[in-house]
Amino acid sequence: MIQAVLFDLDGTLADTARDLGAALNRLLAEEGLPPQPYSAIRPIASHGARGLVSLGFGIDREHPRFEEYRLRFLDHYEHSFADETVLFDGINSMLDGIAAKGLTWGIITNKPMRFTDRLVPALPFASRPAVTVSGDTVGVPKPNPAPMLHAASQIGIAPQHCLYVGDAERDIQAGRVVGMKTVLANWGYISEQDQPEQWGADISINHPLELLQHL
Repeated sequence: MIQAVLFDLDGTLADTARDLGAALNRLLAEEGLPPQPYSAIRPIASHGARGLVSLGFGIDREHPRFEEYRLRFLDHYEHSFADETVLFDGINSMLDGIAAKGLTWGIITNKPMRFTDRLVPALPFASRPAVTVSGDTVGVPKPNPAPMLHAASQIGIAPQHCLYVGDAERDIQAGRVVGMKTVLANWGYISEQDQPEQWGADISINHPLELLQHL
């Protein structure tokens, strides 16, 4: 029996791509490089700083300047992480429906605490999450199962009684390995190269309100 619904943040609850993209393009401008269009940024946004640096500079993590670019990207994002970020359509109606069923809800994200701890309170959620676990809360991010187990422990609900909603493969992997029922948020940041049909989600939904049918 589902007693709690846990969510990824970027690309699942909140549309953060424009703020992430703006930070990337400011960094590219500093390096004399052309900006990336939103159409290229959106599908990569769930991959965070590393994914966006790879997109913008065309390099991988082994490049000698990769870490420098990643840290500078985060510094740019620091100044604009909530300028254009909004909740996806239907999120608050979904949260109202979750509350009406007497269920707990929370967030498990790979976004660092330095952003999550300020962004989540600033977003106009219909109710506040019972728990928020960031990418560095327990020292390792998803797909490592540790953040999932930590969130379940914090709310006092066993993982098998939790449902996890996300838009990335690592979300589904992390949820499955700890025994949570998993839901793929098809409105999120999924690229043409992704193969979500192979990720193994229990449920796939196209709009937040569809989730209520599965609770």
